[in-house]
Amino acid sequence: MCSTCGCGQAEIVLDSGKSAGAHAHDHAHDHAHDHDHHHHHDNGAIDYGNGPAGAHAPGVSQERMVAIERDIMSKNDAYARDNRRALAAKGVFALNLVSSPGSGKTTLLARTIEALKDRLSVSVVEGDQQTSNDAERIRATGAPAIQINTGKGCHLDAHMVGHAIETLGPAPNSVLFIENVGNLVCPAGFDLGEAHKVVVLSVTEGEDKPLKYPDMFVAADLMLLNKSDLLPHLDFDVGLCLANALRINPHLQTLVVSARTGEGLSAFVAWIEANAARRAAAMAKGGA
Repeated sequence: MCSTCGCGQAEIVLDSGKSAGAHAHDHAHDHAHDHDHHHHHDNGAIDYGNGPAGAHAPGVSQERMVAIERDIMSKNDAYARDNRRALAAKGVFALNLVSSPGSGKTTLLARTIEALKDRLSVSVVEGDQQTSNDAERIRATGAPAIQINTGKGCHLDAHMVGHAIETLGPAPNSVLFIENVGNLVCPAGFDLGEAHKVVVLSVTEGEDKPLKYPDMFVAADLMLLNKSDLLPHLDFDVGLCLANALRINPHLQTLVVSARTGEGLSAFVAWIEANAARRAAAMAKGGA
């Protein structure tokens, strides 16, 4: 995880233009900060740069690497709990969209927002290593969006997302989509405070992706098999892909969709609405 890929050694660009090593705070995200750990661009992006991976330094023992990883995950989980409490207090239903690059999840998200926006308030946190292209595509739908740029970092973490949520200010009783950096490895292990992880897999990627990247498919509650409109042109076995996914996670729900034609989108929208309503009812009764 972070101790292996180095993404946990992030440097955060401050408003002043200075940088500070990755760190955690003893306070929660449910109040205003006296300081800023990120740089806001005029286009609404938040920049997180990446410094050298300390865990890769010569002489670092395996025991030290494990300790670093545990510390990173413990701090992340604390921030995730803060995010989850803050979202629950406002009745915000948050989904963490994860996939490899090129799965079509931004196009799929834009189509989903178009279908949802007359029924529910929607906002988006966009994660990429560089550029604000995806956030601009989302804003074109009319939904507010904020971009997090992770630099060399290969995933979003709960600290970054907490700041983005504070800045974005999602409406009460709304849906928040968090589109993670394209990567099927590290995002699997980082709780952001979301209600569910939704993994997007495209039919151009191969039926064995769930077997190659099992942690992601175990962590997800829903798999969207995207680009179904390309199936006539591919030797892709949908049944085998779904069987592989269910072999890894027997509780995984699956939908076959196409961002291009709209196939399956109504089912995805219905899933969002049903789960958001179910979660709201559980919160009203004091559930988690």
